[in-house]
Amino acid sequence: MLNRSFTHEQVQFRSAYRKFLAKEIVPHLEDWRNAGIVDRDAFKKAGEQGYLLIWADEKYGGMGDRDFRFEQIIIEETAYAMAGDWANTLHSRLVAPYIDRFGNEEQKMRFLPRCASGETILAIAMTEPDVGSDLAGMRATAQDKGDHFLLNGTKTYITNGINSDLVVVAAKTDPDNNPHSVGLFLVERDMPGFERGRNLKKMGMKGQDTAELFFHDVKVPKSNVLGDPTQGFVYLMQGLAEERLIGASGFLSAAQHAFDITVDFVKQRQAFGKPLSKFQNTQFKMAELRTELDVAQVYIDQCVAAHNEDQLTAEDAAKAKLYTSEVQGRVVDECLQLHGGAGYMDEYPISHHYTGARITRIFAGTSEIMKLIISRDIFADEFAPFNDRS
Repeated sequence: MLNRSFTHEQVQFRSAYRKFLAKEIVPHLEDWRNAGIVDRDAFKKAGEQGYLLIWADEKYGGMGDRDFRFEQIIIEETAYAMAGDWANTLHSRLVAPYIDRFGNEEQKMRFLPRCASGETILAIAMTEPDVGSDLAGMRATAQDKGDHFLLNGTKTYITNGINSDLVVVAAKTDPDNNPHSVGLFLVERDMPGFERGRNLKKMGMKGQDTAELFFHDVKVPKSNVLGDPTQGFVYLMQGLAEERLIGASGFLSAAQHAFDITVDFVKQRQAFGKPLSKFQNTQFKMAELRTELDVAQVYIDQCVAAHNEDQLTAEDAAKAKLYTSEVQGRVVDECLQLHGGAGYMDEYPISHHYTGARITRIFAGTSEIMKLIISRDIFADEFAPFNDRS
């Protein structure tokens, strides 16, 4: 494997964070999966150790280090520990930056320090029951009433939907005249008219609370609107490239863990009087997977370097998300096959990898949407009149 060029400080950071996961997160995962929700204390413990919003300025409770490689380490280690049920990265790196980028100073001071400490848990609400990747098709609305907006609508599949104290809600502000006029609204836990539905049961990621959210005439004060209430669609588009890089980093690390535990398994499991690792089929399968993982890692690291220079394009992020999610799917499928009947048993980690991996080709934009974005770049002249709604 090629040298990934992390600094000495980052290597130490990885070691410390890995120990934190082993002590404070991994021992509780099974209980959280059985309960269908992560204990809120997980966020507080991470906040106490400085592992939330590490990019934020010190006055907001962060480290003030914007190098994405620190976040990449957190993403990789969380996925490798099979702790993806704990949506810490969604809280820290997907939702909180919207407040940082588009919020005013008063909003940043009001919300970010409590997010960094883990006292306030974040969620973002875009997806609706009949609307997936086509954000322009959302039906939630927010009417300007002078000193507040009146928010109405339903959102679903919202990660941290039960635990969240603050939700960034996307809603149309001029649905009759401009379907792309969208605002981002900060809805707080106790606002009248804000209700939570079921904690949805899922195929995988069972410890991650995923809920329906309902907004019935919620009065959102103007002080809780992020930036321009007509530019939310643009704001969301700006965050998608990073969201897909976040996903890609985690998908690949989870696939690496599935590979590693399978190497150990095939060395130990016997068939016809010898370990599975002695069979050419096993050796060739693992060689193919090793190659895919290494090639993908080089590309992801290049995307991280580009992102640090503000040069990561939507197309390159889509390639990263598409390829790593598909690689993860192939890796966990082949690794489960090499486990034989044992792979179908929940007591073996590969079983959790298999069910958890299936969603990665769907969220943050399906594989089909990623192909559409990439193909538009290839055939840019033909797609020029078409607005990107993905």
